[in-house]
Amino acid sequence: PFFFLMIRRPPRSTLFPYTTLFRSPARKESVSDFYIGKYEVTQRLWRAVMDTDSILPFNGGCEDCPMENVSWKNAQEFIGRLNAMTGKTFRLPTEAEWEYAARGGHKSKHYKYSGSNQVSEVAWYVGNSSGGQYGEAGTTRPVGLKKSNELGLYDMSGNVWEWCGDLYTKEYKQGGKSIHPGWPFEGTYLFFRRILRGGSWGGTAKGCRVSYIDYDIENYSDEYGGFRLVMEPESIK
Repeated sequence: PFFFLMIRRPPRSTLFPYTTLFRSPARKESVSDFYIGKYEVTQRLWRAVMDTDSILPFNGGCEDCPMENVSWKNAQEFIGRLNAMTGKTFRLPTEAEWEYAARGGHKSKHYKYSGSNQVSEVAWYVGNSSGGQYGEAGTTRPVGLKKSNELGLYDMSGNVWEWCGDLYTKEYKQGGKSIHPGWPFEGTYLFFRRILRGGSWGGTAKGCRVSYIDYDIENYSDEYGGFRLVMEPESIK
């Protein structure tokens, strides 16, 4: 599946309340109109674009499962190739875009998880990712099997963690002011972490909350991490 849904900015304002378990109190963030993938990038789509087996998913052979074992840098390489192939502009979502979409946008019902207050309705996580037709061992599941959120997006909670474009800045900013002016310094990007959202099949329900944030270095990958695409509105003109 490779479908995009148009996410429009909040009515009457470009600002929306934005908070996570690591941010208190809530702050306001701005988003513009954007398209976001209805599903996480699948193994099928990854192979069509990359045409290589240099990265092998943990749950290989499940074409409609999300592609995992993908670092932030791997995702950027994929996006660069996809843009060249299609002539369109794809990218990773910003953290604000991701959270706005995960919370249901202007249709939000303020659920704890993306689309429900019951994690098992919307997410594959450690509590339900093993057993059944896919085997006893826990692993990813084909995208779109769980209930969607208010905007019709699937697996925003669970299945795989999703990379965002942003650097994780909490350790370097206090009260909106930079602790170390001038960062990130030249040549130090390896040591700065990129944001991950949504939780995964191997994690707890807490990690699947729309308010939860994780982060890791750009070249880190494991069986729990994948990504979802955003497409710029100008790409459909």
